[in-house]
Amino acid sequence: MRKILHLDMDAFYASVEQRDNPALRGHPVAVGGDPSGRSVVAAASYEARRFGVRSAMPMARAVRLCPGLIIVRPDFSRYRAVSQQIFGIYRAVAPLVEPLALDEAYLDVTRNAWHEPLAVTVARRLKDDIRHATGLTVSAGVAPNKFLAKLASGWRKPDGLTVIAPERVAAFLERLPVEHLWGVGPRTAERLHAAGFATCADIRDRPIDVLQQAVGNQASWLLALAHGHDDRPVQPHRPAKSSGAECTYPTDLTALPEMCREITTMAEEAASWLSARDLFARTVTLKVRYRDFTTITRSHSVTPATREARDLAQRAVRLLDRTEVRHRPVRLLGVSVHNLSDTPYVASRASDEAGDRLPFE
Repeated sequence: MRKILHLDMDAFYASVEQRDNPALRGHPVAVGGDPSGRSVVAAASYEARRFGVRSAMPMARAVRLCPGLIIVRPDFSRYRAVSQQIFGIYRAVAPLVEPLALDEAYLDVTRNAWHEPLAVTVARRLKDDIRHATGLTVSAGVAPNKFLAKLASGWRKPDGLTVIAPERVAAFLERLPVEHLWGVGPRTAERLHAAGFATCADIRDRPIDVLQQAVGNQASWLLALAHGHDDRPVQPHRPAKSSGAECTYPTDLTALPEMCREITTMAEEAASWLSARDLFARTVTLKVRYRDFTTITRSHSVTPATREARDLAQRAVRLLDRTEVRHRPVRLLGVSVHNLSDTPYVASRASDEAGDRLPFE
């Protein structure tokens, strides 16, 4: 039986700001930009969350919900430094640490440097070590797999510690809403509810063919999760699947040359990222969000893969021809690279030929 922890720092960016500036402690704080523009909340303190302020919310709305909100500009270099300190603590204890973000990770502590047989004891000691080293709190979930550990870590935030022992899995999941299953977004949840699936118990108890009619190929995966099964390993070095950048502009873009300059800059950043990791990309994707928040993506794939900035930029700019940017104002642009490999060529000629035929989507 594996012993998995999910550790999630509490309101990380906002907590770092409150730690470093005593005047912010006890007050509603949001990390982000100017509410008069289009900035969003990067993090909200728990004092702000009581007013309904949440991450990814437009900052203007956050200020309406909480007139006394204190807005702090983000300092990501400082957050990264604290994150490195935290992950150093994790890696000193567990050989298998899988980062999910600056403030979040899975740990497999089945074997650990403390030779501690009880995962809950490892979690308690890590929580204490992080508090003493950084002055911050972390919520921990302890369970036999990643899915359950992540559920558990969010159960009693902030500074929580929740254990889902193997013998408690069925009872814990009995009334869990389907929205909490990994991979279930709003649209999938809507289809599940329409088919009469509201909880994990519904998924477990009803015929799988009914579930398949509702969600197709996802049925087997959701059924496994509803039973508390998740065999995914904790992966210390997950290979990158994509990288990119995007920007929401203070005022809508309407001039095509300006859009081309923005896209070229993002493509050059993607090329630098690929070169730093000695990777190549077959696919470049353009993301466009119009004034009315309609969002589209357009992609182009070729073989051989490349990391040449000029090639990536030209392909990304060409994708503008597959959009309506000449007629609709643009509030966001993004460029990303996908289908990564450590060589320009894929393994077989058959794959090369298939790649050569891929059109602009």
